[in-house]
Amino acid sequence: MISIDPQKNSERDNYKLLIGSIIPRPIAFVTTQSEDGIVNGAPFSYFNIVSSNPPMVSLSIQRPNDQPKDTARNIYSSREFVVHIVDDKNVAKINETAASLPATESEIELAKLTLVDSENVSVPGVKEAKVRMECRLVQAIPLGGDGAGSDLFIGEVVRFHVDEAIYENGRIDPRGLNAISRLAGSSYAAIGDIFSIERPK
Repeated sequence: MISIDPQKNSERDNYKLLIGSIIPRPIAFVTTQSEDGIVNGAPFSYFNIVSSNPPMVSLSIQRPNDQPKDTARNIYSSREFVVHIVDDKNVAKINETAASLPATESEIELAKLTLVDSENVSVPGVKEAKVRMECRLVQAIPLGGDGAGSDLFIGEVVRFHVDEAIYENGRIDPRGLNAISRLAGSSYAAIGDIFSIERPK
């Protein structure tokens, strides 16, 4: 077993250890809106559940050169965002939105995604996702780092939208959703073998 001191590593070295070992990671495709009305869309794999009562999710957005990304800037400003689950049908288009564009240009238009109005927030979502969650910001936590920190956002889900083809009796069919997860580098993974283990009582 190799023992590594993260304090003696570069940020890139620690990044490689984290994304190589914490796998698979769910991918959130997040839409936000600027004060000028530009709808921004970007994928993030530092994303997970925080709570079910109330329903909350977390999203961490890295700050390259200590400058907030458009998504983070928009969430701080509007306090609203929409999270979409990336699946096998939309992953190619979502990947296109990872391109670095000026804040005045929309990744949604670049990827030819279809905007749909939200019900409880002003930020639109995209039609191509089987699951989307309208969120309101609960807490934003700037996290330090020499030249490359991050912004951790916790959002409350105020409306779920689920494709009826994958929804039954309050549950989502994992095969029907076929969510795509992030590995390291340019590698992704689809849902593989599904098995059950009973919890001990």
